[in-house]
Amino acid sequence: MPEKDYFAHESSYIDQPCQIGKGTKIWHFSHIMQKSQIGENCNIGQNVVISPGVVLGNGVKVQNNVSIYTGVICEDDVFLGPSMVFTNVINPRSFIERKDEFKTTLIKKGATIGANATIICGHTIGRYVLIGAGAVVSKDVPDYALLAGNPAQIIGYVCQCGHRLRFNEAGQAQCPSCATRYTYNEQSGVSSIG
Repeated sequence: MPEKDYFAHESSYIDQPCQIGKGTKIWHFSHIMQKSQIGENCNIGQNVVISPGVVLGNGVKVQNNVSIYTGVICEDDVFLGPSMVFTNVINPRSFIERKDEFKTTLIKKGATIGANATIICGHTIGRYVLIGAGAVVSKDVPDYALLAGNPAQIIGYVCQCGHRLRFNEAGQAQCPSCATRYTYNEQSGVSSIG
């Protein structure tokens, strides 16, 4: 049997077949289910469940006590905070099987979902979004948005590095940390201009 190029704690369970990328670490009491795909250099915390068919890109960090259900796709460099929640059915009932009704939830590159936040299934979370702890997201979220509350509302926008942006009257902002410049308008939202 070939030597694996990822680390899995002895208390974790990894069902086959699945794909786990080089340099990934899987910690205590986690369960990776069959047909899931995990990229390179991911960190899967303690007590995490990754269901069949889930796709995680490279560099994804999953904190403790997160269940990632079938239908969830996370692009590269996504951060899933401790005990955050995904759903995959809109109207679940214990006595009705709805596995053929699972919704796709896409978390785009670089997005962060805070501790105890809930993402209702069937939505797309844009690139570099920052969702605050405990927020409940029930609709699509545009790139770079900063969300908080229940239901979650856009309260501003953030840089790719995570700092809050302040737009002037001309719709331009510069990150106070990394100096990346951005533009904003009602139709196209926020975009980086370098």
